[in-house]
Amino acid sequence: MSYRIRVLGDPVLRQEAVSIEDIDGRIVRMAEDMVPAMYEAEGIGLAAPQVGIQKRLFVYDIGEGPQTLVNPQIIDSDGEWAFEEGCLSIPGLSFEIVRPKQVHLVGRDLEGKEISVEADELLARLFQHELDHLDGVLLLDHLDRDQRKAALSQWREMQSLGGRGDLASGGLSVP
Repeated sequence: MSYRIRVLGDPVLRQEAVSIEDIDGRIVRMAEDMVPAMYEAEGIGLAAPQVGIQKRLFVYDIGEGPQTLVNPQIIDSDGEWAFEEGCLSIPGLSFEIVRPKQVHLVGRDLEGKEISVEADELLARLFQHELDHLDGVLLLDHLDRDQRKAALSQWREMQSLGGRGDLASGGLSVP
């Protein structure tokens, strides 16, 4: 199955995803099918709500092959790091966002095994960004009021020109 990435304005992006009780073949296939959509959009992460599925799962690849996290949670964070961040659901726009520099994330893999990851910088940011999607939070929610207003204006202008923006520049930026 080929998934279409939902963009700003789609109400599914504002809904909180539900926990996955049973990691069965359907969940495994869903995750496997999300990976090509992520690669096609030139992203490094993709949460299930971004393809219209309200499940707590995301896929990612920071150059080590595709990975999946089911029911992820950040249990600790530290530091601060400003970084230019974009989103596949708001293609063409990016913003400098300050987030914790390090996180400790726990969850499960597609075999149901517990995963515990200490991440910093890009991987920590990716985890935080994808977890935001699972909670119905968008990148724009991290902007102050004036920045958000300007971003929405720019988004509407891009849409009125008939484009969804440049997908290649819409994902998390890689340094």
